[in-house]
Amino acid sequence: MNIIKSNFSSLTNSQILQFESLTKLYENWNNKINVISRKDISELTTRHVLHSLSIAKLIEFKPKSNILDVGTGGGFPGIPLAIMFPEVSFHLTDSIGKKIKVVQAIVDELGLRNVKAEKTRSEDVNQKYDFIVSRAVANMTDFVKIVNDKILTINNHPFKNGILYLKGGDLSSELKSFKSAKTFNISDYFNDSFFETKKIVYLPISYMGKDTL
Repeated sequence: MNIIKSNFSSLTNSQILQFESLTKLYENWNNKINVISRKDISELTTRHVLHSLSIAKLIEFKPKSNILDVGTGGGFPGIPLAIMFPEVSFHLTDSIGKKIKVVQAIVDELGLRNVKAEKTRSEDVNQKYDFIVSRAVANMTDFVKIVNDKILTINNHPFKNGILYLKGGDLSSELKSFKSAKTFNISDYFNDSFFETKKIVYLPISYMGKDTL
């Protein structure tokens, strides 16, 4: 928890309590329904919570923004971001029912009123959002084909509306078709070896109709 507080000094007491509760909640639920690998559960704060919060280092979502988390799994990056931005609405989706069951339970136990958790395929989501976030559920070309009609073209952020994608490794080949994509090294924000190859890929709404899919 200290690593979160040291990187985000403006957290309220309520947010600190919610972040402090996460590890115990996930440990308890993971013993019933395995949504996080056994080797990762002991590194939950760094590999899941802090990794998710790297997006908050790059962008501050404006109040009343709407964010879609595609393939949220156990609730990442959506739940940590929902704690960080309590005035922003988050829609967490996954096609696997047991994962959404855990997400909903944790959302309820944390008292997160700004989160909607839903078992659904990304293709079947009919709303539009300011930003779409995800953690490497597919290669970028396939991912864009799934979500490119779900981003609002009206933009009130310093960053244009678009995709914020957490991914690792060499992305040069995967992103060569997306000329407007920008990558940000998470190691610039957090000093931990886990983040050495981890990146945030930002793809603004302006790619639509311009980049080749």
